[in-house]
Amino acid sequence: MKPLQGKVALVTGGSRGAGKGIAIELAKAGAFVYVTGRSTSAHSTSQGNGDIDRTISEIEQEGGEGAAIRCDHTIDSETESVIRRIETEHGQLDILVNNVWGGNELEIANKPLWELPVEHWDHMFNSGVRAQLMTNYYAIPLMRNNKNGGLIIHTTFWDQYKYIGNFYYDLAKNALVRMAYGLSIELQKDGIAVIPLSPGWMRTELVLKSMETDEEHWHEVEALHLSESTRYIGRAVCALASDPLVIEKTGTPQQVGLLAEEYDFTDIDGRRVPIFKVTE
Repeated sequence: MKPLQGKVALVTGGSRGAGKGIAIELAKAGAFVYVTGRSTSAHSTSQGNGDIDRTISEIEQEGGEGAAIRCDHTIDSETESVIRRIETEHGQLDILVNNVWGGNELEIANKPLWELPVEHWDHMFNSGVRAQLMTNYYAIPLMRNNKNGGLIIHTTFWDQYKYIGNFYYDLAKNALVRMAYGLSIELQKDGIAVIPLSPGWMRTELVLKSMETDEEHWHEVEALHLSESTRYIGRAVCALASDPLVIEKTGTPQQVGLLAEEYDFTDIDGRRVPIFKVTE
């Protein structure tokens, strides 16, 4: 039996990037995975860089199961509707991956606050932090019904609380770390672990496009030699979700590279990619 057989998962922002990699790996491990996002095969918002229907198609190609639900997580009624559908169709939610993020609409430049556009706030906090908060708000009551606990993941960036370089980005990512910490305390008695999870230098679709390469030729780009696929963080999520003692990590930020050492998994090319560190 696969380690996550019988589990139900929700991955928000799963049309591409980390969300897509996580969704595919969870399904490969046996979970039924709901994937949400705004981009569908009929209406893409990502210039062809991915959509939730394509994610489900790739899940099914690898023998997994899941369902795509179009959802704009900045609209609370749509988020609530997703949870109600999961409850109606499965009656349970075991794994929630809060990955929705709208913070890349503008360039994330390393400039001081007074030189940055204030629109970063709406993109990173309304479409990122608040969207994840409201998904928790609607999902947690369903997850608390589980007798065997559960797992909530917040994808973020964290490197021992070092300053990331962009004021809004640093504030938003650390807000997600703090959100996970607060919820970890409130959900401790329910056996639900809440973990902020930080990947390294990921080869997302947007990164590959900016480097004018693709997943088949990234080795030719020197800047990508220490990069990792989006499936690497997916394998980290699966390792955490399969760990019967995961509650011991609740509230504590985790880095994918260190989890790879602890749980003995590798990236899709067999490498164990080291953690990404902020240069101070």
